[in-house]
Amino acid sequence: MKTKKILLLLSNGFEAYEASVFTDVMGWNKLEGDGSTEVITCGLRKELKCTWNFTIIPEMQLSEVDVTMFDSLAIPGGFEEAGFYVDAFSEEFLSVIRKFDQEEKIIASVCVGALPLGKSGVLKGRKGTTYHLNNGLRQQQLAAFGVQVMNQPIVVDRNIITSSCPSTALGVAFTLLEMLTSADNCRSIKNLMGFYPPYSNTN
Repeated sequence: MKTKKILLLLSNGFEAYEASVFTDVMGWNKLEGDGSTEVITCGLRKELKCTWNFTIIPEMQLSEVDVTMFDSLAIPGGFEEAGFYVDAFSEEFLSVIRKFDQEEKIIASVCVGALPLGKSGVLKGRKGTTYHLNNGLRQQQLAAFGVQVMNQPIVVDRNIITSSCPSTALGVAFTLLEMLTSADNCRSIKNLMGFYPPYSNTN
């Protein structure tokens, strides 16, 4: 079976939880599911600090990325106060997004991870969503990029997945898994992780 490689593109100031859903869901699939998924972390810096000061060393630098080697792109959101948009709105970051879209590869974002998608132009004239609280400030920002903003938790427009807030992160990861593999395989991983069916005390 062909390995489905997911590039987890991290900006400085990213939210660790929103990134972890991709490594966990795809990791469970790699070991307990159809075995097809592999996540590779990437960034613009040799060390990346998340919103809450958790530091990681990405496996690749963005300059090393060959888009043709990957099947999908995943982008977690982050906080402006932690410098998220410095990396996320950089031309290097936006260029990779455009290349994935040009190749019609799946792009999944969580929360304000949709904003660099909007700024890159790949969502112009298409449906999407982003963080909906705080008086809709981020949704207004996304709309200014020409995006048709939907007031929904998760929006899928062809090859692009966007979502509204951190609570949707697992849903985005499972949506990506289903699109990369199958609905049956995704249900199996949800079951193995205890999400589906609901937890019970019986074995």
